[in-house]
Amino acid sequence: PLKPETSTAEPKRSKVEIFKEQSNFIRYPLNEEIYTDTPNINEASTQLIKFHGSYQQYNRDERGTRSYSFMLRTKNPGGKVPNQLYLTMDDLADQFGIGTLRLTTRQTFQLHGVLKKDLKTVMSTIIRNMGSTLGACGDLNRNVLAPAAPFMTKEYKFAQETAENIAALLTPQSGFYYDVWVDGEKFMTSEPPEVVKARNDNSHGTNFPDSPEPIYGTQFLPRKFKIAVTVPTDNSVDILTNDIGVVVVFDEDGEPQGFNIYVGGGMGRTHRQETTFPRLGEPLGYVPKGDILYAIKAIVATQRDHGRRDDRKYSRMKYLISSWGIEKFRNVVEQYYGKKFEPFHELPEWEFKSYLGWHEQGDGALFCGLHVDNGRIGGKMKKTLREVIEKYNLNVRITPNQNLILCDIRSAWRRPITTVLAQAGLLHPRYVDPLNLTAMACPAFPLCPLAITEAERGIPDILKRVRAVFEKVGLKYSESIVIRVTGCPNGCARPYMAELGLVGDGPNSYQIWLGGTPNQTQLARTFMNKVKVQDLEKVFEPLFYYWKRKRQPKESFGDFTTRMGFEKLHELVDKWEGPVQSPVRHNLKPFADKETYEAMEELAKLQNKSPHQLAMEVIRNFVAAQQNGKSE
Repeated sequence: PLKPETSTAEPKRSKVEIFKEQSNFIRYPLNEEIYTDTPNINEASTQLIKFHGSYQQYNRDERGTRSYSFMLRTKNPGGKVPNQLYLTMDDLADQFGIGTLRLTTRQTFQLHGVLKKDLKTVMSTIIRNMGSTLGACGDLNRNVLAPAAPFMTKEYKFAQETAENIAALLTPQSGFYYDVWVDGEKFMTSEPPEVVKARNDNSHGTNFPDSPEPIYGTQFLPRKFKIAVTVPTDNSVDILTNDIGVVVVFDEDGEPQGFNIYVGGGMGRTHRQETTFPRLGEPLGYVPKGDILYAIKAIVATQRDHGRRDDRKYSRMKYLISSWGIEKFRNVVEQYYGKKFEPFHELPEWEFKSYLGWHEQGDGALFCGLHVDNGRIGGKMKKTLREVIEKYNLNVRITPNQNLILCDIRSAWRRPITTVLAQAGLLHPRYVDPLNLTAMACPAFPLCPLAITEAERGIPDILKRVRAVFEKVGLKYSESIVIRVTGCPNGCARPYMAELGLVGDGPNSYQIWLGGTPNQTQLARTFMNKVKVQDLEKVFEPLFYYWKRKRQPKESFGDFTTRMGFEKLHELVDKWEGPVQSPVRHNLKPFADKETYEAMEELAKLQNKSPHQLAMEVIRNFVAAQQNGKSE
């Protein structure tokens, strides 16, 4: 990376820094642009509206004149969505969006396709219905993640409460959001006194004393900033991919004592620029529980004052820590914190938890985790979810894996709810292909301006093809790997943590990343570049074939690829000529006789599936239909 210039000249600043400086705290010229007759807004406003939770987009499938629209993203710490807000978002998607809602990898909603003339109506409606989009995008603290499961244990409740307090601490204070969208009307919820106290404390030079933005000042942060909070073992939040990862530490009785803090994670990178990279968070230290807000504020102030503002590619905190090293970073943070960090506490192994299916909340009620492919809620699924959520007055939560949890369900409602959901294709996780359960993709085409190739629209086919290769090389239906696909290297679906990550690097082509782990604790590495989408099998087949044959007991695909080493794997891919054909054996598991198998094979070919896939589908649909019939 370029060394910052050491001369006394005015430091170089990116264009966005100047837009921020001249905006009167993120108001001007956006507050005028939203009233003009054009369907789009000018360059400065395009940057500023991000802080308000929106991105300008246009449909990239259409040629000719650009049809502009806006994507809005909500802010829901810990993924909590009150009943009223869910129903509001559902309505807005139909009235002003493209008829679908998108659950994101940071536990929020995205609403696509809002026209400029409707922005104010949509924003003010969200604000008046217990929602907010403030700071869902932009150079500030984004949505704070926490485990979405509504367990009523001390541990989970404390983690969620901490996430809410951190989100409140770092919420902009200057009122620009309400000025622009609800004409200055205030919708501030009451904040816990400890949050207000921590925000206003300036005993170690963290604040701008007379600024309407005591923490952010006029320039906010150099770039986006991401925080996650969790409890030991629960890595549903991809803890190591955040700028700050906070883990609650408990004593034997489940009483919170303090927090382990990781710093410097982040996914985004730029193709063919080796000086940009994904990075895992590393241990900073431990703080007692009363100090967490002060420690967070000290880390944010360090990044605010020392993060690069000249080149936005290098502005995330991971680059600051990378260039300084963790020791120097810790020393500077301690000056703003006013204390030394204590040593990290021992933690048990991480596990990925999905919370799909039915679980006890611990207060007599149940919750139900629903798998939503790529977080896209539309069509019959959307209509049915709305009916259930409205009828039973349920609150919901969004998970960091783009899924939805229905909360506070009485046990008497379980049967009717299961039946209705199954009819809309929202099946119990045991009826969903295991590959789909952990897969993620970002929206990419047609609306994301950064997409280089398909992700959300391409992943259903990619997963089917992976499953077909699994069958071809003899892997069982119950076996699975973590697959994540993004349309560009920014990595919104966190592909650099996947066992198999596909990152768009050209039209219909992907860079392939291997070596993440099922519990998201190890960074993947680039295995191949520019693999055309139609050639994926040439890479998948040898990799899965040798995994099946050469793995150690219970060895995951990610661990296998790391142990084998990329040089050896490249050699296997280069020499691959197809699996060794063993003497013909019909797969008789679902088939009692050869004729049925052959008939199934014919039908399967027509649908581009393997006989086994088709058979499993038929069986699953039959079971679902039987269940529906029984319970009506």
